[in-house]
Amino acid sequence: MSVVGFIGLGNMGGPMAANLIKAGHKVQGFDIEQDRVRQFEKNGGDPVNDIREISNNVDFVITMLPAGSHVRSVYLETCGVIASFNKNTLLIDCSTIDVATAREVAAEAKRAGLIMLDAPVSGGVMGAEAASLTIMVGGNKRGFEQATSLLSLMGKNVIYTGSSGNGQVAKMCNNLMLGVSMIGVSEAFVLAEKLGLDHQKLYDISSSSSGQCWSLTSYCPVPGPVPNSPANRNYQAGFTVDMMLKDLNLSQDSAKICGVETPMGAKAASLYDQFKGLGNGYLDFSAIIRLLRNSDN
Repeated sequence: MSVVGFIGLGNMGGPMAANLIKAGHKVQGFDIEQDRVRQFEKNGGDPVNDIREISNNVDFVITMLPAGSHVRSVYLETCGVIASFNKNTLLIDCSTIDVATAREVAAEAKRAGLIMLDAPVSGGVMGAEAASLTIMVGGNKRGFEQATSLLSLMGKNVIYTGSSGNGQVAKMCNNLMLGVSMIGVSEAFVLAEKLGLDHQKLYDISSSSSGQCWSLTSYCPVPGPVPNSPANRNYQAGFTVDMMLKDLNLSQDSAKICGVETPMGAKAASLYDQFKGLGNGYLDFSAIIRLLRNSDN
């Protein structure tokens, strides 16, 4: 079994670390929020008070952090990850961040003689808890092969995407599709409501015909048709509006850099930004249907 250092024990990192512990790995964990550290310890983890207290002979260091600035700080500071671990430690960043930062940090790790992978995940909190995430991995192919068995304990689909940063590209593009499709599904249900068609009838038809998509069949934005969707628990978040907006903004920033037009992505980002501005950032992103229902009020 491996020894793993896990930095970032929040809504995603906490259950991901717990799955490694369940599989028998020794996991040393750090987070700035003490309630998260206490839960990690209850799950059988070994908490540390500073990333420098993580044993420097761990096999893997995994990070799950909010944004590129946090990743840059944790990896690149004088006493950060790159400076603190030996060349036998494989670095894996599961955060969702901008492509440029992912590539820059990986390049710094390579200069220090370390292998680093960017491995963002898709599947939300439920996927993290169930170890059913999709994990998109960019970076050194040998590092990917070394990490696959460990990543498979946290995700159902572990997919190699190519060079450093490509995991972030895949995650960003996937969530661009997701954000747009959820708005399309929500618009259809709102229109059906206005015209008197029952939710279940629309679901039964569209889920078995050309309207079928993940936003409909796994995460339906109205209560009833998909019992496990957040709509059935008042939109308690599996993947928040804040998180969706972050990913859509990453896609728009990248599109501008590349000179690519993404009009649907731009409109989706605008709508989620509007919904967040009304105080709904903590809700599940499928709650965007509430904004669309009230758009004529």
